[in-house]
Amino acid sequence: MPSDPGSMMPVLHSTKNLHVIEEPTATREGVGVFEYTDHYTVFHYGRMPDPIPGKGEATCRMAAFNFALLEEAGVRTHFRRFIAPNRIEFTLARLPEQVRQPLTPAGGGYLLPLQVLFRNELPPGSSVHRRLAAGDLAPADVGLAAVPAVGAKLERPLIEYATTRDDVNRFLAPGEAQRLSGLDDEQFAALREITWKVNAVLTDHAAEVGLSHCDGKAEYLVTSDQQLVLADSPGTPDESRLMFAGVHCGKQILRDWYVNTGNEVPVGMLIAAGVPRNRWPQPAPLPPEYVAVMTGLYKSLSETWTGERPWSAPDLETATRAVTDLVGR
Repeated sequence: MPSDPGSMMPVLHSTKNLHVIEEPTATREGVGVFEYTDHYTVFHYGRMPDPIPGKGEATCRMAAFNFALLEEAGVRTHFRRFIAPNRIEFTLARLPEQVRQPLTPAGGGYLLPLQVLFRNELPPGSSVHRRLAAGDLAPADVGLAAVPAVGAKLERPLIEYATTRDDVNRFLAPGEAQRLSGLDDEQFAALREITWKVNAVLTDHAAEVGLSHCDGKAEYLVTSDQQLVLADSPGTPDESRLMFAGVHCGKQILRDWYVNTGNEVPVGMLIAAGVPRNRWPQPAPLPPEYVAVMTGLYKSLSETWTGERPWSAPDLETATRAVTDLVGR
């Protein structure tokens, strides 16, 4: 395997770089390596201008820990091994656009063009509040009897579906999600059941270390022998909304800064207007103090979650206090 990180290709809209070790085919899976970078993404813009030093390694260590935790619980994942400090080797499937349409598992392995979202709480920043307010969603659509309060804890986790291959991902009704993924009824039911288990394992671990696992998402590949396998990086701050004592422990802090300062990039409007990506405005850089505080937060979160202490970072109470002090200025 080449050791030069420059040989890795950025993944569209992702904080990771991808290197293909073995190409996948219709009859067998391949092998890939993800390099977790210090970049972050918000608003579907893609990589924002400021790297957060240490974020990539912190996230990668959490991903490796979570895959081991989930495998132990009986969830089959694409994880193969951790390559210190910030890479994982994983089982690689074909992209949906590389597979003859319409998709069907009988045609060979592929990455589902679908993300499965799970929600345990509806904290500030949850898209459910925005969609309800805009009339894009009714409480009954997501199994609720009334409009929930901000911060509401759900009696039963909510499952939703969304696309992954669009410029701006869109939410899907279950029937449309099943058709898009190419799964039959039994396989689609299994997808849901696996997601319940993934959520339960991650939520239980979060509670054990003093965190709230408010929501998250999972992605899957279907193998050449038609088995569902968990992919991506579930339970990390890039894929899950984690909170400590009511304080966000991830990119919601950065998203809020852009919105509250009027620096949000209106990606949806730009796409609707047909503006080419290379003509989109450049996002404003973060204040340097935000970069420093977020570095400490990601390292502290990773150490709290995994129990490993590669940086001997301040505890999470100290790290989140730094966030509230910063935001409250």
